[in-house]
Amino acid sequence: MQRSLEQRMAIKFCVKLEKSAAETIPILKKAFGVDCLSDRQIFRWHMAFAEGREDVNDENRAGRPSTSSSDDNVKRVRDLLNTDRRLSVRLISETLDITKIIVHEIVSESLGMKKTEHPTGKNDLEEDGLLKRGSFKIN
Repeated sequence: MQRSLEQRMAIKFCVKLEKSAAETIPILKKAFGVDCLSDRQIFRWHMAFAEGREDVNDENRAGRPSTSSSDDNVKRVRDLLNTDRRLSVRLISETLDITKIIVHEIVSESLGMKKTEHPTGKNDLEEDGLLKRGSFKIN
């Protein structure tokens, strides 16, 4: 990202020096080597600056908003885990209609929780031949 920003500044500089796009390409390729923008991108930015564009930053693009950082989702997961800390990520995901990846990110990063075993290291259910089940605790 930083590298392409530098290249856009260089393209803008070449436009101010009244260099053509064809003259700008070899200059950028020599300066930035293999990290250089494609010829098409250089032409696109050259034309934009030649038409009067001043901002070297890219336009914001529409896209799916990040749901992981949503305070509402973090609160919903925290409230659900406060009722039962033994809930699995899958069950939380299904209950709150949030993807498993996002739930895992909220639990591990936002809430600072990790999966733990029974304090003795053995689970009563494990001795009975049933599956071991962990619970979440705050670090």
